[in-house]
Amino acid sequence: MSSSSSLTQRNPTISQEPSDSPPPPPPPPQLRRQPSISQHAVSQTLTSVANLANLLPTGTLLAFQFLIPVFTSNGSCKYSTRVLTAVLLTLLSISCFLSSFTDSVKAEDGNVYYGFATRKGMWVFDYPDPSGLGLPDLSKYRIRIVDWIHAVLSVLVFGAVALREKNAVSCFYPAPEQGTKKVLDIVPMGVGVICGLLFLVFPARRHGIGYPVTGNGGRR
Repeated sequence: MSSSSSLTQRNPTISQEPSDSPPPPPPPPQLRRQPSISQHAVSQTLTSVANLANLLPTGTLLAFQFLIPVFTSNGSCKYSTRVLTAVLLTLLSISCFLSSFTDSVKAEDGNVYYGFATRKGMWVFDYPDPSGLGLPDLSKYRIRIVDWIHAVLSVLVFGAVALREKNAVSCFYPAPEQGTKKVLDIVPMGVGVICGLLFLVFPARRHGIGYPVTGNGGRR
């Protein structure tokens, strides 16, 4: 009986002794998956398309961002709202096209005035003196071929921006097929790359309505 009781008393003591086994090793660090080359290219292309929006007139771009959710009912379009949205996009495209032919000049009084480029020069519509005294030589502001190129590119850039807007896409394509989804993803990227290269080859030199003014309105 005494030996049995002594074993019973020793068991708790043995169970409380610290273990000499080494602690388990820490879990291996999780490696972050690096994006593939194609994913990186897509990300860079989408960024370039977003940056191309800076080439659009500020007022037109703000009107698009503000009115599209209202006209499309946040992407839930009916026939009437779809027609109104199409009219809105057409008017904004025309605005982008015409804005490419606007320019600004700085008069002798230090103020900046705006006008439309013509074949002979520029028609300044907000200058108080009809004779044009105090304005620089307006013949150098006449329409050039590069202005038509910029006008077409501006419309294409606006179309690319519109195709990246979820409310506009949901309005015209509420349930697109797989092929349509690919087209909606590829076309804006292609337009963004091509227009970006063309804007580098033919840089914009006008500072019209909705564009920032630098210097004396830009040299031609």
